[in-house]
Amino acid sequence: MKGNQSWSTEVILVGFQLSEEMELFLFFIFSLLYISNLLANGTILGLIWLDPRLHTPMYFFLAHLAVIDISYASSNLPKLLENLVKHKKTISLASCAMQMLLYLTFASTECLILVVMSYDRYVAICHPLHYTVIMNWRVCTVLAITSWLCGFSLALSNLILYLRLPFCRPLEVNNFLCEILAVLKVACGNTEINKIFVFASGTFVIVGPFSLMLFSYMRILWAILKIQSGEGRQKAFSTCSSHLCVVGFYFGIGMMVYMVPDNGHRDEQKKILSLFYSLFNPLLNPLIYSLRNAQMKSAFNRALQKQRKV
Repeated sequence: MKGNQSWSTEVILVGFQLSEEMELFLFFIFSLLYISNLLANGTILGLIWLDPRLHTPMYFFLAHLAVIDISYASSNLPKLLENLVKHKKTISLASCAMQMLLYLTFASTECLILVVMSYDRYVAICHPLHYTVIMNWRVCTVLAITSWLCGFSLALSNLILYLRLPFCRPLEVNNFLCEILAVLKVACGNTEINKIFVFASGTFVIVGPFSLMLFSYMRILWAILKIQSGEGRQKAFSTCSSHLCVVGFYFGIGMMVYMVPDNGHRDEQKKILSLFYSLFNPLLNPLIYSLRNAQMKSAFNRALQKQRKV
């Protein structure tokens, strides 16, 4: 940081201009959604951990997805809820930087985990006889660690570039969280390098994985159409359609926020999309993968039966 800036400086998160009554109402709604996120993803983690039948590559990656969803929401929602109930809109500069690092890490890692999951489904459907050889535990572990390391590295690089900038006071960020593009708008210095790096990062974790997934699912669709058994075809479609719902929602919003050129009139839209990312996307994964997944339902029923016997 430059000049007389210090880490005690507070950032004002403009968010939405609402009455105190509406803020309390939103606090109640957002708290329910956050608690639902923790319970739903926590249940998925618990079932995968306790049920040996779910100790497969698909559920290994789903567990990572659940951890990411819990962590992503927890990196920004508690501060939002605090500001709503206290009717204030401030966050320290240090907390803002940490929030930015965490949400970029989890968002980038989720993109990469989703593409790994699509590869897992591609191998399972297109090369079923070689599935256990290709998707062995060593490969799965390497893919998961690589996804986390890439996500953290991109986030850290963005943060380092951000910290070199001087900022104008008051630091009023037009968002409810320290979203990187919104924060860059309050910088006094030249942010072209930052914006280029954000765009390059978006291309790497959004456009690249999305293109790979489209290719994978084209191959999967072709393989499904060749399945003679109606039951086998339905099972394959059910597994892949769940993943496609998550992919379409997640990558669609990501492209709208980070890949579409900013004309200066999309701030309100970006705030709403960021809110969807924080509140609804972490709930979307457990709802889709639980309600549409027979193995998860069976694992849940077995857990309930064991609990009743105790």
